[in-house]
Amino acid sequence: MKRVQFESKYLPYLFLLPQLTIVAIFFYWPAAEAIRSSLFIEDPFGFGSTFAGLSNYTDVLSSAEYRRVALFTFVFAIVVTFLVLSLGLLLAVKADAVIRGQSAYRTILIFVYAIAPPVSGFIGSMFFDQHIGPFMKFVALFGWDMKVGLNYFDTAVALTAIAVWSHIPYNFIFFLSGLQGIPASVREAAVLDCRSGTRRFFTVILPLLTPTAFFLLVINMTYSLFDTFAFIDVMVKDKPADNPITLVYKVYADGFRGNDIGSSSAQSVILMVVVLVLTLIQFRFIERRVHYG
Repeated sequence: MKRVQFESKYLPYLFLLPQLTIVAIFFYWPAAEAIRSSLFIEDPFGFGSTFAGLSNYTDVLSSAEYRRVALFTFVFAIVVTFLVLSLGLLLAVKADAVIRGQSAYRTILIFVYAIAPPVSGFIGSMFFDQHIGPFMKFVALFGWDMKVGLNYFDTAVALTAIAVWSHIPYNFIFFLSGLQGIPASVREAAVLDCRSGTRRFFTVILPLLTPTAFFLLVINMTYSLFDTFAFIDVMVKDKPADNPITLVYKVYADGFRGNDIGSSSAQSVILMVVVLVLTLIQFRFIERRVHYG
């Protein structure tokens, strides 16, 4: 292969400098500051701090409330990731088979992704409103007296539904692109070898989509852990009941509402470690089943 030759050995580093500067300022610096703050008990107004060692971490990990939030976050991330992947793939397969009205059908499925997360949360809160929510009236027909914002389970269902609804278009776009990238000759050969459409999908089409599915798995896990913050803030911030929240929202609530900077920093460090471990597991074990090329 032809290699690029630079006149100076420092020139490549100069090209990388803007990106490295952005990463250092917006990732490494805040991460280092979070680690430092997690070792102190700090005045919320910046008037002083006291070294506490690992006491913030021990207090967090021994808290029953934190363990409950962590359990909900884990279940929430698994359910949201599974639903957005499966529903996004299902809609992409159906859209790929549409012959007439392809553009209109795909636009209808994609346009939700253009809505900002806080707006999606507001729309979702209207759907699950006690007085005007159409979904509330629908489930009432089956005897479910749903009380979002007052009942823990009902609020969890509403948060999951909003998170899935908002992120399905993202998965749909990538799966549809992957389906359209499969050569027609491969599809025709699969039709000749197997008459069953379901079997063709699981033995031919799905293995060719594994690189896309693996990428979306990582993205969806990150989305469910972090990007659902806006939905939760809109749905539960003004509610008096003990509603479900995720770990990232608890970091915000304890730090900016409870003014417990040390505990909030410790929680952010723990969350950062958890995400790092999950990412390593995904690339170490799950990527082995991914077939590139």
